[in-house]
Amino acid sequence: MLSTSGKFAFAVLLLSLPAIVLAQQIAIGQYVVPTANAGLEGITAGPDGALWFTESANQIGRITTAGVITEYPIPTADSQPEAITAGPDGALWFTERNGNKIGRITTAGAITEYSVPTANAGPEGITAGRDDALWFTESYANQIGQITTAGAVTEYPLTASRYAPGPITAGPDGALWFARGAGIARITTSGSTAEYSLDSFPAALAVGTDGALWFPYQVDSCGIGRVTTAGVVTGYSVPGCAIGSRAPGITAGAGGAMWFTEDGPPQIGRITAAGVVTQYFMPVPGFSFPSPALPGGPNGITVGPDGELWFPLTVTFASGLPAVYSIGEAFFVTADLTVSPDAGFYRKELTFTGSGFAPNERVQIYASGVGSAVLATATTDSSGSFTVLAREPQAPFGPRVYVGVGRSSRKLGAASLTVTPNVILDPDSGPVGSTVTAAGYGFPPFYPVKIYWSEPPTLVGTATADVNGTFEGSAALTFTVPTGASPGANRVQGAWDCGGSPPSCPNSGYGSFTVE
Repeated sequence: MLSTSGKFAFAVLLLSLPAIVLAQQIAIGQYVVPTANAGLEGITAGPDGALWFTESANQIGRITTAGVITEYPIPTADSQPEAITAGPDGALWFTERNGNKIGRITTAGAITEYSVPTANAGPEGITAGRDDALWFTESYANQIGQITTAGAVTEYPLTASRYAPGPITAGPDGALWFARGAGIARITTSGSTAEYSLDSFPAALAVGTDGALWFPYQVDSCGIGRVTTAGVVTGYSVPGCAIGSRAPGITAGAGGAMWFTEDGPPQIGRITAAGVVTQYFMPVPGFSFPSPALPGGPNGITVGPDGELWFPLTVTFASGLPAVYSIGEAFFVTADLTVSPDAGFYRKELTFTGSGFAPNERVQIYASGVGSAVLATATTDSSGSFTVLAREPQAPFGPRVYVGVGRSSRKLGAASLTVTPNVILDPDSGPVGSTVTAAGYGFPPFYPVKIYWSEPPTLVGTATADVNGTFEGSAALTFTVPTGASPGANRVQGAWDCGGSPPSCPNSGYGSFTVE
């Protein structure tokens, strides 16, 4: 409730744990970003039918709904891009916190940068306003900025506060709403501001189909808040949300629901207008000891042009190994698809079984996202079922999702498979001293892989996996069969993050060589 002082208390209505129901079945796929240590930040849907995102590696990324990623370097070094949004001019606009600039990138990848007048302003959030301009927050200068599509910047100082303005979005009332510490603020397109205190810290803002603003928050617990433009606030607890974890993304979905992200553990959640919450755990690579996956999690979320949910995802590891950065996609599942076996390595034969599709329709199973290379094609029987064989394609270590789509019904099924690593040797037999080339598949992307000969245990070299977890061709390792190698079959081991020495390296893939 809005008070006469212009502030409202977030605790007006804090509901106890809402019911958890199975609202929709979803499956989560992941696309590894080609740049190692990319550092993913914001994401938005572009006018070209693709998704656009920012990388702290000083790049803007673009991903098609088929999973094809292109990256564009930002001219200003160490610019630290943050938020990104679609502009009214058909381009994408983004903030550069360190560069102190607002960037504009066309769908063809051409970048223009505009300096913010206040030095060291720290541009952070950005959104398109109803006045056909872009509005952004200045986290270091305590100001709100407006930039026209021609690059003219106007700045509006805020009242003194120890809290900086952060995420910003265009409200349903034509004003701009932004998070500011333990509160939410509003600025009109003419520059008039009002601030409302909360007993929480909003981490993101989005307008729902109900005309209210929704935000993930954290105070003494984690939850989702809703505020009308009249200042009526409702709060909903999120079950299992750990104190101190962040839920940094929220977006409006179909059917009046809001979707949000959590990072402890990594999940995406759905909340209806009535406050009913459903949570979906996000599969991440679970390396064996000593490198279990830590709750890094998603950062931001948006609805793509295909109607699916898209979000940046970071997976970190306890032993200090490089983080893995990918773009996640949540598919809405409307048919059944399974794969057998549910774990395997490159080239392994897979059996896909589907049901719930339309009778006598063609179903395409994709190697990556919908529209990527077709892994297999089947025709359903009169009951809408099928079985088809395929070979496992190249993919990095860990969980992945194959999707099958009916050509006429557009029903979608998703099958989960865990990719395991293996080493292929060429040749796979020969005498001591002969030359062998080791290629590897299904390893973590960008990781160095040590190749060991088993008997006696000997390190023969190191190869580095690419974005697909592969080292082959010019990246493969060539070595000679060690002196003293035992006659007969010998195991060759590709290990990463080995806490000891072979054979006690749980994070490994294997090949075999026969010494003649």
